[in-house]
Amino acid sequence: MFAALDPKNRRVLGQIHRRHRSLEFRKFLDQIDASVPAELDVHLIIDNYSTHKTPLIHRWLAKRPRFHVHFTPTYGSWMNLWSATGRGPD
Repeated sequence: MFAALDPKNRRVLGQIHRRHRSLEFRKFLDQIDASVPAELDVHLIIDNYSTHKTPLIHRWLAKRPRFHVHFTPTYGSWMNLWSATGRGPD
């Protein structure tokens, strides 16, 4: 599953795929690109997942400078954070 959150509108975009290769991830990025108004920047927070490291995704992102990629630290996903603190999402 790939999911994106629009915090302003509380809207979630999601796709479920049998496989999670760069091709499926690129389809998801296409959905985000089509759904977000062109004048807005898009910030992607990507957990530890290798799909974004392929040449296909690098080329896709290079053509779209409004997309900004941020990564969670290794073993630093929000699920690990919640279990470490004993708290869930607020």
